[in-house]
Amino acid sequence: MIDNINKLLDSLSNTKFRGSFHLNKKMKNYVNEKGIDKIKDDAYEIINKRLFSAVIENDGKQTPMRQVHPVFIAQHATGTCCRGCLMRIHHIPKGRELTDKEIRYIVNVIMIWILREVEL
Repeated sequence: MIDNINKLLDSLSNTKFRGSFHLNKKMKNYVNEKGIDKIKDDAYEIINKRLFSAVIENDGKQTPMRQVHPVFIAQHATGTCCRGCLMRIHHIPKGRELTDKEIRYIVNVIMIWILREVEL
């Protein structure tokens, strides 16, 4: 699974939009200060709060693009920012709640991207 995620992230990083997202120094420091476990917990919380539901009133606008949290930046870079992108890029259907397996997959994609960014 990790190899497939890395291939997907490599592909997305070569696109103009998704490839334009990177963690700035402040966000990298935040990840290092808080620790990867805290960031992962935050990712689960954010995904469950913003993407879990079958119907999202402001789908496509619920994820900030500013450098306010590394997970938000990772969501845009990985196409996990809204249900529309989840459907287009990750083939996770809209119109129903996310499954536990899908949530774990989304968080794994986000965390692998963040780890790659911090290691640069």
